Amino acid sequence: MWLSSELMFFAALFAMYFTIRSVDKGLGKPWPGAKLDLKLETVITIILLLSSVTCQLGVFAAERGQVRRTGGLWNVPRWGLREWYVLTFVMGLAFLVGQVYDYNDLVSAQHLTIFSSAYGSVFYIPTGFHGLHVAGGLVAFMFLLGRTYTASRFTHEQQVSTIVVSYYWHFVDVVWIGLYTTIFLIH
Repeated sequence: MWLSSELMFFAALFAMYFTIRSVDKGLGKPWPGAKLDLKLETVITIILLLSSVTCQLGVFAAERGQVRRTGGLWNVPRWGLREWYVLTFVMGLAFLVGQVYDYNDLVSAQHLTIFSSAYGSVFYIPTGFHGLHVAGGLVAFMFLLGRTYTASRFTHEQQVSTIVVSYYWHFVDVVWIGLYTTIFLIH
């Protein structure tokens, strides 16, 4: 249910984007209202999408009951839930850092703010809310990883929690595919 409500929330943000875009273009206003850094956004998009792969590999490890690696750190096939989820966390954090860097450039070099134009609003609101969702996913990863270190054994509840967190993370990635396509590719 919660993911369904999140889907409706992001659907409303997409509707806002396309409505404002059609009005601005109808008035002859330039669209988009800034020079977007497609290279940076493509790199961080790839990182975010690959983080879904590492997240799922963590789920597979959890389903096997493998919380920690069974070999050396560089023996990736023997990684457990923790290693895959730490890597997923790092990749999600890299995505957020890339977004902040891009925002900084748009504000400082191009003077695009949420209040500067309609485009600024429809750029920052959906991407900003998505960024908040990524940050929420990172918090969920930290809590889940913390539980694996504090618990004396890996329980079925922790396994289910791992899967639920992965659903959320995959959802966040799918939403980003839509945002990236809409805002950076077809603008």
